[in-house]
Amino acid sequence: MKATNPATGEQVATYEDHDRGQVEERLSKAMDAFEEWRERPLREREELIASAAEVLRENKQTYAEIMVREMGKPISQAVGEVEKCAWACDHYAEFAGSYLESDQYPSPPGTEVRTVYDPLGPVLAVMPWNFPMWQVIRFAAPYLTAGNVGLLKHASNVPGCAVALEEVFQEAGYPEGVFQTLLIGSDDVEDVLTDDRVRGATLTGSGPAGRAVAETAGKHLKKTVLELGGSDPFIVLDDADLDGAVDTGVLARTQNGGQSCIAAKRFIVHEDVYDEYVDRLVSEFESLTVGDPTDEETDVGPQADPDLMADLHDQVKRSIDAGATVLTGGEPLDREGAFYPPTVLTDVPEGCPADAEETFGPVAAVYEVADEREAIEKANDTRFGLGASIWTDDRDRGRRLAREIDAGCVYVNELVKSDPRIPFGGVKDSGYGRELSEAGIKEFVNRKTVWVQ
Repeated sequence: MKATNPATGEQVATYEDHDRGQVEERLSKAMDAFEEWRERPLREREELIASAAEVLRENKQTYAEIMVREMGKPISQAVGEVEKCAWACDHYAEFAGSYLESDQYPSPPGTEVRTVYDPLGPVLAVMPWNFPMWQVIRFAAPYLTAGNVGLLKHASNVPGCAVALEEVFQEAGYPEGVFQTLLIGSDDVEDVLTDDRVRGATLTGSGPAGRAVAETAGKHLKKTVLELGGSDPFIVLDDADLDGAVDTGVLARTQNGGQSCIAAKRFIVHEDVYDEYVDRLVSEFESLTVGDPTDEETDVGPQADPDLMADLHDQVKRSIDAGATVLTGGEPLDREGAFYPPTVLTDVPEGCPADAEETFGPVAAVYEVADEREAIEKANDTRFGLGASIWTDDRDRGRRLAREIDAGCVYVNELVKSDPRIPFGGVKDSGYGRELSEAGIKEFVNRKTVWVQ
């Protein structure tokens, strides 16, 4: 595997793939580790995930720089990502015990009936490159603390992140085999997933990848959690705080170079504030600093890969050909590296790529609507259902409309985000299952009923 800096095109490192023998060795080690790990007192597992948080914080600059080199995340955002990983570890160190406490049920006199939560075994995680530390920690922190063991198949363009993550758990004091990285290609995932020792899989990624994993796991009756793509609506109503809606909207569309499933992608704006909002959005997009991701002042770094940028630009061109208007951006920057400017499209025709597909980059499609009914209809007019954001000064109005959005999470006067304290996941083509909070830690457990007579 080759790690290439998307800002410069320079190859920064190479890593040897694991061959079949090495994969077999790691699978065997995972199963052996599970037999001991599942018996560890929960308190000890909580202490170890707290130690992982310490390792992350102590080495946050080092881990952030790996992300910058491999996928182009601006350094300030990369440091923030590592800090968020440590926060998730802290959360499960504090709350895993209460999340996994057994539940007691009514039963006949003299009997005791409880549900206990036992781990399943080795869990395969197929993870993406866009948040290469956070995506992994948000599965590992709950699943390992519940007593499972983890096998990470990371994206092939971030092998250094994959290796670093294994080292995090080693340095934190985890037993050998509890968390391991598999340096394998996508073609090898099916063989691992069908192995009897692997008891479930979680994937964050594209729809086709999710369907492939779900199909294979389904044939073998293995549990899966899928977090797939999104085309999140960002609804700005006539009574919205425009200052907040503009500032947060810019961040929601352009952070991480716009390469996020939960980024705001379709801006749905009430006609009473449409002109002002669009003018301000364009102005703010044009004020962003696009450049060297190692510079603390950079707002938007390169796209993670030149081919991914080419795909994004093709979506923009086809949308323009269909009738969309470009207000700013719309062409790759004439400079070394995979840099694409923050782009605003209006007059977006129904069914064009910017309307119907997920644009994985800093491209905002903006729509004008007459009222809240039309806003909700447009928001739900998508095969995706990950997140949504609604902006209104009337909190009751926001609560009411949030219930009408077909999405796994809806934020009123805030951007969509994942937070270890609350469940996260989608519906429709955005996947199923939930990560984080109590819901996340219980995805890969046996909810075992124990009746004592």
